[in-house]
Formats: sequence, structure tokens, C-alpha cells
Amino acid sequence: MVEKPDHVFGRDWEWEALAEFATGSQAEVAFGVVSGRRRQGKTFLLRSLAEALGGFYFEATEGTDVELLRLFGMALARHTGSPVGFPFADWRDALTFLFSLPKDRPMPLVIDEFPYLMKANPAIASILKQEIDLRGRTHGGSSNGRLLICGSALSVMGKVLAGQAPLRGRARLELLVQPLPYREAARFWDVPDPRLAAMLHAVVGGTPAYRDEFVAGDRPASLADFDAWISRTVLNRRTSLFREGRYLLAEEPAIRDPALYHSVLAAVAEGNNTWGGIAGYIGHKSADIAHPLNVLEDCGLLVKEKDAFRTGRTRYRIAEPLITFYQAIMRPEWTDLSLGLAEEVWARSRQRFLSKVMGPHFENLCREYVLRYGRHNFGEGGIGEVVAGTVADPGERAQIDVDIVVLGVPYPGEPRAIKSLGEAKWDKVMDLRHLGRLRRARDLLAAKGYETAITVLACYSGAGFDDALRAEADRDPQVLLVDVPMLYGLE
Repeated sequence: MVEKPDHVFGRDWEWEALAEFATGSQAEVAFGVVSGRRRQGKTFLLRSLAEALGGFYFEATEGTDVELLRLFGMALARHTGSPVGFPFADWRDALTFLFSLPKDRPMPLVIDEFPYLMKANPAIASILKQEIDLRGRTHGGSSNGRLLICGSALSVMGKVLAGQAPLRGRARLELLVQPLPYREAARFWDVPDPRLAAMLHAVVGGTPAYRDEFVAGDRPASLADFDAWISRTVLNRRTSLFREGRYLLAEEPAIRDPALYHSVLAAVAEGNNTWGGIAGYIGHKSADIAHPLNVLEDCGLLVKEKDAFRTGRTRYRIAEPLITFYQAIMRPEWTDLSLGLAEEVWARSRQRFLSKVMGPHFENLCREYVLRYGRHNFGEGGIGEVVAGTVADPGERAQIDVDIVVLGVPYPGEPRAIKSLGEAKWDKVMDLRHLGRLRRARDLLAAKGYETAITVLACYSGAGFDDALRAEADRDPQVLLVDVPMLYGLE
């Protein structure tokens, strides 16, 4: 196994997967696909892999087919030490030469930003498929080439291996590079205060590029510095981060009408997370928003999650925290922000940040905590799903919204186990009333046939718990209190 370079932060399992693929001992060519949203460090990883193993790396750009073929020939010339570029007749000629590069050992061959090649030459995937097959086991061919294609346009990369696509069934590796988990993001930004780390994550998420390339390493020095940091970075019209929330949408090739898509994202950022709620907010019929919702899902900007207890009901959330921040805080104030009035805008927007951005984001952090770090709190038997849910309360003619529902693994013929019901509050001290709501929801679900004998009632708070609730948690082992230090593994 190739040791990960010191300059690569985290990404241990991603590096292991790439290194294992690139050094595989099979006697024929291998093909892999790497994808992920922009700014997650895919190029950084693949360049590092190519450098560590003496492999070939080529990053495509927007251009014509003829120009890209010429650039590809120049890149291969530099790799082989030729003083002049290789004048390939076509892509078949170029790929034949590419696969001939590895002689006595496996070698990674990386083509980054592959969607640009597909745009310039729609036949490139078919040509690539034929060249891979010629060197595959079934055709008796051999090659030490370990070809990796990579792209950030998820709507395009998602179709490379789907359905009747030419390359379907050829990939030995399919790697999706995600944002850093929130605990790793805190270490990456070197923010030891867990409350500050959570607030910072609500703005920049786990996207590595935002720390250095976009704010030049500027990070909030303390919780007291957070407001000033917001004003001098993300709300500062002179920084790259200022327009990033807009550019993330504009960069997606599948989006033809940015205004409509911005409105859909604004609706979700405002808390309208159901299909009908989104349609009502933007003034469209429900049937008219199916396409933009599907496109935003394909681009990885929206995530659709089902309701734990209401069949057929789904909720949408924005996958990139910076887009939520932009839609909820920046877009309504764009005129004043463009005039440089960052401090004034933030002063009147901070409370909105807590309610529209920080509150929902804290709920997502709590769900991620359950999935990644908190499984030991919910007994044995594995976790099936971690979602939100709505419990109908006929007696009160109301409904109870449960922020974190932990469902057990479903088994045919057995009642579904509810491992935990949880409520999350970022800026409120939680008390026995919050626990009472969870107990009421548990009893209602038990009456509907769910298995609730082992259900843990969890309160997640960014502001703490009162003495009565703490005393109840000490008394009842099925009551769990999770504060921000515990969320970040500091307790």
C-alpha cells in the first residue's frame, strides 16, 4: 500500500481505495470513476496519487474536440519527456498510446474533468469502452494501466455508469468524494471550541477549499470573533467566498434557468421543505417543479429524505451549507452587501442566521452524529435509517415533529423497532417539556404497532439542559442528553 503523503489531510479511506486500485496486480486494464461536488479535493487527491506512483495526470478544460486532443498529446509528451506534443489523429489513437504507457508495473492514468471531454466529443465514452474491452480479460489483452476518470458535474458523472451507458459494468472502482465529516472539518480548520466549530460548519460545511483558497487561511480566533469573521470573509465583497453561493449553481451544466433554481433553493432555505411548500413559496403549481427538483438532486445540491412515519411524504434539504447561508442571509441583502455594508447586514441578520441556518443545520449535525459516532448509545442490532418524522396526535388534534428518528433494521413480519426519538434545539435550554413531547410520540407510535421497548429518548442541545432534565436523565437510562462537546467527542 502506498503511504498517504503528509500534505493530504484526512481522506484515509479514500486514499486507501485509490491506492489499492492503482497498484492492483491484475494482468489487465482497470477502470475507475471518481466524482463529487466541486471544491472537495478530488483533483488534489488524484494529483497526489499520480505523483506518488509516477502516473499520468491530465485535466481537461472547456474547449473544442480538436483543441482538447492537442492538449492531451502535449500532456503525454511532458509525461514521457518528449520535446514536442504527440499529433494524435483521433481519440482512439490517443487512448491506444495512453494504455501503452505502463510497462513493467501498474500505473494510474488520470483524466480529470472528464465531462468537458464528453461535451466536446459525445463519442468519447464509447471509444473508451472499446479500448478498455480490447485490453480486458475476456479479449486476452493485457495492460498495467489503471485508468481513473473524474468529474465534478454530478449530473453528468452519474450517467457514466448508469442504464445503457457504454461504460456500464466496466468500473472496478466508483468513489464519491464527500465533504469532510464535521469532526474532521473542525480539526482541518483548527477550531477546538465545539460551539464555534458547529457555527463555522453551518457556513462553510466540510468543503476543504474554503479554508485556504477562498479565505487565505483566515479563521475565527474565538467564539467572540465569529461575527467579525463573517463580516470580513463570507460577507466581504472582496473575497472569493462572497460569490461562491451563486457560482455553485451557475457551474452546473444541467441548469438552464438559474432564476427558477435559485427560487427553489430559497424556498428550502426558508423552511419550505416539502413539495407543496416549495411550489407555494415560488408561486408555481406542484407539477411544474418536478424537473428543477430532480435536476438539483442530480447535481447533489438538494437531498430528498422520506418522513419516518408518513408514507409518501418527503422533505428536501440543501446539501451545501454555504448555499443555505447564501439563500437565507446574503441573497435578500445583496444590494447592501454589494455596497460593502457587511457589518450592518450581519447585525440585522444574525438572529435570522440562528433560526433559518443554525437551527436546521444543528439537526443535521445530530443525525450525522448518530450515524458516524453515536451508534453505541442505541443498543445492538444495527441502524436502518436516521431521518426526521411526523407523528400524528389525534387526541390533541396536532402533530409532533421529531427531529432525529433512529429506526432499526427492518425485518419481514416483525414490527419496526424505533431505537431513538430525538429533539434538537440549538439556542434553547431544554427542559422536561421537550422530554414529555418525546414520550408522547413514543406512546403514540407504540399504539400503532412499532417496537418501542428499547427506544432511547434523546435531547440534543446547543445551549444545555436544566437541572430537572439532567436529574431525569440520571434516573432513567433510556433518556440521553447530547450537548455540543459530546457531539464533537470531547466528553
